Amino acid sequence: AFRLVFKVLSSCSKVGHPRPGQPYKGGYFFALLPDNREGQKTAMLMKKAFEQGLTFQIKSCNGEERVTWGLIPHKTSWYGGKARNGYPDAQYLREVCTVL
Repeated sequence: AFRLVFKVLSSCSKVGHPRPGQPYKGGYFFALLPDNREGQKTAMLMKKAFEQGLTFQIKSCNGEERVTWGLIPHKTSWYGGKARNGYPDAQYLREVCTVL
């Protein structure tokens, strides 16, 4: 198994965001993938999605703009199943690769 770590810096939103020019708070985000052929393939696709700006979005939360996960589902726990963004979830790798 391995862990993906994303560091998103705080900045100001750009044209095309819901509130251009507004500052937003970044953060650290973690995702988990199995260390097998499918997991490694998924990691490469996730890297491409991140580089293209598709992994995160900016949302308003309690009056503060902040970075949150976007539409690509990421597993953040080894436990809890699909309902809690965790494993086990037998269809996850197939589903996320379709999204990617």
